[in-house]
Amino acid sequence: MLQKPRSRGRPSSQAERDWGRRAAEEAPSTSRGAGSSQEARSTASQGARRAEASPEVGPRSPQQLELKVAELVQFLLIKDQKKIPIKRTDILKHVIGDYKDIFPDLLKLAAERLEYVFGYKLVELEPKSNTYILINTLEPVEEDAEVRGDQGTPTTGLLMIVLGLIFMKGNTIKETEVWDFLRRLGVYPTKKHLVFGDPKKLITEEFVRQRYLEYRRIPHTDPVDYELQWGPRTNLETSKMKVLKFVARVHNQDPKDWPAQYCEALADEEARARPETGGPAPSS
Repeated sequence: MLQKPRSRGRPSSQAERDWGRRAAEEAPSTSRGAGSSQEARSTASQGARRAEASPEVGPRSPQQLELKVAELVQFLLIKDQKKIPIKRTDILKHVIGDYKDIFPDLLKLAAERLEYVFGYKLVELEPKSNTYILINTLEPVEEDAEVRGDQGTPTTGLLMIVLGLIFMKGNTIKETEVWDFLRRLGVYPTKKHLVFGDPKKLITEEFVRQRYLEYRRIPHTDPVDYELQWGPRTNLETSKMKVLKFVARVHNQDPKDWPAQYCEALADEEARARPETGGPAPSS
């Protein structure tokens, strides 16, 4: 999600490595066997027609794959608004196109993003039915309970992403950097979002009013830029360690893969524990 850990690769790296390999394995051979020139011309003509109908698939760049995953996530969110099962054939027709050879990998990455960013789990309605639905999974569980609260709304998934960005960037981040990252998830400051509504208003006004975030103008910047930090409510309801664990789950990594942040989170845990010794006993 953020800066890459030094000791491991990106999340879902196996799936991404498979993309290029599959494209290479499935590409048609260019070798020719013995035969008459007429047969060769006929074969070439047929091959040209096939190429026009179905262009040869080559390796895709990470940017192309990222855009396709974001497009798939948006499509699934749109279709889910009507609460009608989403057909695999519709996904292939309207979104996947000539990426059919890596459809399982794209669907897996889209499912991961739906769960961690939006709080929805993509499930197949019935075994081998090739139809899918989205289930709201944002319930207060384990480390996320304090920051997610009892509301269980998808906006808290976005809040966790922003809190993670701030912590991993040294506890302060430029607003432009936040949007650079969120654009990769299909969330834009100037476009209305199906789940979040007005994302810029949500982040820079609603979360600020709720005191989860602090939003300040950076002096002497041209064009004008702003910075975001954790607000006092975030410090009361969650901790650096809990947010780091959330980041680690998003990346399928271990919190210790970010040594600087892990040491800072440990120190924060120790500091939080010290005042409790002289405070009132917690209510049962």
